[in-house]
Amino acid sequence: MKKLLLFIYLMIFTLNLQAQKDSTIFAGTPPQKYNSGEAVNLNISIYPVPVRDNSFTVKSDKDISFIKVTNIIGQDIFRIKYNNPQQFIRIPLENPKRGMYLVTIIFSDGLRVVKKIMIEESE
Repeated sequence: MKKLLLFIYLMIFTLNLQAQKDSTIFAGTPPQKYNSGEAVNLNISIYPVPVRDNSFTVKSDKDISFIKVTNIIGQDIFRIKYNNPQQFIRIPLENPKRGMYLVTIIFSDGLRVVKKIMIEESE
């Protein structure tokens, strides 16, 4: 009986871990493996940091096809997919709260990069 309860507990725990994975999938874009050096050599600029005027800009050498901004507890506050990938994008935010946020950038070749930004209240 104890083994059965332990097995059920482990199954529930495993299912909860799988449910927490980020599941953004783009049709037609096969997942690709990259060396950590490729992301290091990529030139990405996010400015101004800290963000104060409810918007910021993302600039990159590669074409960006998707951007997501999440707060530190994982709630999406902004998300957009571009049918025509761009290298220069202005991100408008509607009254964001002060704090740390994660910016997930997915490029047209499937490479994913996550950057941290700080948002402060407007002066």
